[in-house]
Amino acid sequence: MKRKIFIICCLVIFVSSFKFSYADDEIEELNNNDIDNILETSAKVEENININSRIAVAYDRESGRAIWGKDENKKTAMASTTKIMTALVVIENANLNDIVEISSRAAGTGGSRLGLKKEDKISIRDLLYGLMLRSGNDAAVALAEYVGGNVEGFANLMNKKAINLNLKNTHFVTPHGLDDPNHYTTAYELARLADYALGNETFSKIVGTKNYTISINGYPKNINNTNELLGNFVGVYGIKTGFTNNAGRCLVTAVKNETFDIITIVLQADTKKDRTNDSVKIINYIFKNFQKVDLEEIVNNEFESWCEVNKNRVNINKAKEYNIELKKDDVKNRVLVIDQNGLKSIDVDINGIFEYEAPVEKNTKFGEVKIYIGNELIEINNIYINNSVSKKDFSDYLEECMRAITYLI
Repeated sequence: MKRKIFIICCLVIFVSSFKFSYADDEIEELNNNDIDNILETSAKVEENININSRIAVAYDRESGRAIWGKDENKKTAMASTTKIMTALVVIENANLNDIVEISSRAAGTGGSRLGLKKEDKISIRDLLYGLMLRSGNDAAVALAEYVGGNVEGFANLMNKKAINLNLKNTHFVTPHGLDDPNHYTTAYELARLADYALGNETFSKIVGTKNYTISINGYPKNINNTNELLGNFVGVYGIKTGFTNNAGRCLVTAVKNETFDIITIVLQADTKKDRTNDSVKIINYIFKNFQKVDLEEIVNNEFESWCEVNKNRVNINKAKEYNIELKKDDVKNRVLVIDQNGLKSIDVDINGIFEYEAPVEKNTKFGEVKIYIGNELIEINNIYINNSVSKKDFSDYLEECMRAITYLI
């Protein structure tokens, strides 16, 4: 009898440990004192930053650039940050007022759960709140089945959207992010996805909600957001937490102040405290050590100075009298967020073609303006001749001859 009890206890422990090996955000909750201590400690920003998370990135939303990173292009598991894409695909393809009946597959999904049972009835909208606030894997499967027909069909929609967003190092297998070797992203591409998703008003509203009351079978249920920084760090307005064995502790954060609007991502942190601490460190580091630079003004000034010196060097053979006018494309990255080292490394390289044969049409390409930050080429602006130049005809040559004869006489 004792042996049977011992075996049963071992099985219970094994099953429980297996469940928690892929659970998401249900264990190791941070209390208010933990968060207060993290915020106070991380407020002391150094000139250099050191974090425990193995992968991280800071992404500037205005310029659409990664401004700081740690292995930000390395492929990795993404855990429940997957649900950013899940929510986006659902919002773009479903009526949020539709009612879903929960299947046995959705109800039986492990990991973090909204608590759905087979044949429960709940709206798409409430499933989305359960997905993004409570990080419900059961909600993820229910949404996937409703929108994609099944999990596999929904994964196809997710990957189609990834291709559309040019996320070349991202691939989805599930709507919830439980570990799978073919389910991966990079911190940089996850930041780009988050940036795009936050442009959707419905998505942004959901991930910025601290607590919400949903309805299951007509009965209310209050749920809280698993994002520990939302409501505790000034300026944070979303977006998603995550945890699996392969992904570690993950946190995607959108935060703004009077100067910056950035997304920070930490992946493969060992503990919730680490992911929170690292996120706050990165945010404060960016806010203190980075600045906005008017790149458009810098490039335009360089271009005008270059034109003053070089445009008169252009020679157009067989052309009538002309005065070359040059124009260039507008600067795409009009504003950059950059640190002091980056500011010193901005380089504007301008080159052009100085020999032409008339006639020359207006908008003929003349050259390029290449903009570098250090060794990184961030943008190319084309330069054009802004006026047409006609070719000399017989009368022009005759007139030249007459002037020459008159001069000799």
